[in-house]
Amino acid sequence: MEPAKAAPSILILGADGFIGRHLAFGLRQAGWHVIASARRTGRLAQMGFATLRADLTDPTCRDPGFWGPHLADVDYVINAAGLLTGPEAQLHAVHSAAPEALYQAMPDNARGLLISAVGIDNAETGFSRHRRAGEEVAARHKVTILRAGLVLADTSYGGSSLARALAALPLVTPVVGDGSQRFNPIHAADLAEVVRDCLLHPPGPGVYQIGGPQTVTQAQMLRELRGWLGLPRARLLRLPLGLARFAGRLGDALRLGPISHAAVTQLSAGVHAETGSLLCGRDCTPRGFSQFLAARPAGTQDLWHARLYLMRPGLRLVLAGLWLTSGVIGLSLPAADFLPLIPAGALPEAALVAMARLGGLADIAIGLGLLRGWRMSLMVWVQAAMIAGYTLAFSLLAPALWLLPLGGLLKNIPLLVLIAVHGILESER
Repeated sequence: MEPAKAAPSILILGADGFIGRHLAFGLRQAGWHVIASARRTGRLAQMGFATLRADLTDPTCRDPGFWGPHLADVDYVINAAGLLTGPEAQLHAVHSAAPEALYQAMPDNARGLLISAVGIDNAETGFSRHRRAGEEVAARHKVTILRAGLVLADTSYGGSSLARALAALPLVTPVVGDGSQRFNPIHAADLAEVVRDCLLHPPGPGVYQIGGPQTVTQAQMLRELRGWLGLPRARLLRLPLGLARFAGRLGDALRLGPISHAAVTQLSAGVHAETGSLLCGRDCTPRGFSQFLAARPAGTQDLWHARLYLMRPGLRLVLAGLWLTSGVIGLSLPAADFLPLIPAGALPEAALVAMARLGGLADIAIGLGLLRGWRMSLMVWVQAAMIAGYTLAFSLLAPALWLLPLGGLLKNIPLLVLIAVHGILESER
């Protein structure tokens, strides 16, 4: 009796990303042993994956010796890691330096595949330049290079979440430019099938593109997404390219996530993958956009996510404005205007004035941190702690503030809830 054949073992770099997660789940469902590697692996471990924690910006990951022990029993490697924006050093580390070390450490009999992106040849964004450099590294090590077009799925992230959000806006559906840009989206589950087949049966040296069989314009795609969400048809709002690019650069400066120069560039140019002969003779056949969109109904979670997605940067800006305004008031309001609110003798007047001024400085620091998008999970706790501290302090010093017209201290309760919602929206993974 022949021994049972061991399941193929594969290491997936960037397994906590949108595409990486779908590849990990798809290959595991096909019976493969998946080692999921990412900067944060806690949730991947909870999902049942063997994990390898690796921050590609860490110099340790640029040493083949780091990867070698983890690749001894690996048959295949997928590099699905990528960084859309960031400092040059980080872009180089993620797209070139760390993958170079990984490929050097791969066993001679292992096969590798790089998930790259369509449309990087002529674009001069930092992402495109470093993605091309990463392809050159992969080519030197005979790693298959697969440029994916627009990848959509039952879930969404980044660009696909932005598309849903634009489709779900009330009254109008905004498009960048005239909306005629071409897209041929591929479903992430279908991409996983193509990747698995390309690993088992490599297509040979070269750069390959993969997209879906149906081509739609930007306007058609957003209208179909709107219909899928069950929303009535809305008038197209064509955004001039100059205005859209300004919004993208502003989004980069303020780290507004979905609103970025890279996203605007993608929408203004379109994402059309020329699959060519890649699928000839293969059993996998990707579905068209309309076909996979109609394969399941939109749920409450889809509609809520689409409608709330652009609320995330909006809410951050509103909270930043609130803290900055509060800080300016705390620094500039004359003492005679706020000291009468505190019962006489509660604290020395000099101490109360110092508290107001120090509180103003702290509020401005929080506002600036929110504007810059600095460590958002921490900023949620800092905001909550400050409001809780203010509420406790003024409840002890002047309990009557709870009874002021228009809310007074009472407003701090819904504000804490608003900050909690902001914290939930900021956590995408």
